[in-house]
Amino acid sequence: MGASAGLGAAGVFALSGLLDPVRTQAATLPQAPAPFEPSAASSNLPTKLTGSFVSAARGGVKTNYVIALPPGQTGTLRPVIALHGKDGDANMMLDCGVEHGLAQLVKEGKPPFAVVGVDGGSDSYWHKRADGTDSGAMVLDELLPMLSTMGFDTSRVGFMGWSMGGYGALHLGAKLGPARTAGICAISPALYSSFADTAPKAFDSNDDWTQNSVLGVPALSQIPLRVDCGTFDRFYPATRQFVSQLKTPPTVSFTVGGHDMTWWRLMLPGELAWMAT
Repeated sequence: MGASAGLGAAGVFALSGLLDPVRTQAATLPQAPAPFEPSAASSNLPTKLTGSFVSAARGGVKTNYVIALPPGQTGTLRPVIALHGKDGDANMMLDCGVEHGLAQLVKEGKPPFAVVGVDGGSDSYWHKRADGTDSGAMVLDELLPMLSTMGFDTSRVGFMGWSMGGYGALHLGAKLGPARTAGICAISPALYSSFADTAPKAFDSNDDWTQNSVLGVPALSQIPLRVDCGTFDRFYPATRQFVSQLKTPPTVSFTVGGHDMTWWRLMLPGELAWMAT
């Protein structure tokens, strides 16, 4: 795996035990950077790390990742995987203000955690596609084990995502299961009531949509869940339908807003605070 110069900065984490896999890995684990050793000067620790690996699950594509860290933390952190929307990339969570949000949580004395963005493809919708690529498997079978070797505690992880990534957070959190998924925050999730309603390239066929829809998935009533959506968002009706069919009511924020960066930035502080609880 090729890693950027940011990975050579002063260390942040002590190595924790390797992730005990509960799934059969679909690809050989990318070579991870060496675990970090905490620095005595915690104020000088980096708050962002970047790197890349070649993802077998994505067909051998170079896959970039970005890790946002709360300032001054030297202990082992759990990661929240942040999934980008259509035509986005690993940096979307930075554009939404994650770095500032993590710093604010530290000031407020909230439990610290890392947020990890990763390239999933412009319209992958975070699940296995007809061409054999699978950005979901990349996250579960490549990214999470790599984070474990880097010293993150992946025994339980969180998921959050925007639009296509909001759907992906629900889909992958459910696949990982209640024992491993600490919480899911789906923001303006790209949900559809039927295959006929789906966007082009979101799903390959009606069977693909049926197999990967998050409607009626039992695990999503067993995992702490927050769902936020603007009332002017085109996905608002399907999102309300999704929430209404859950057996366990989630935390919900349906407020005036659209499907845009302005609303996502406005909502982020509360969403990160929820993830910290």
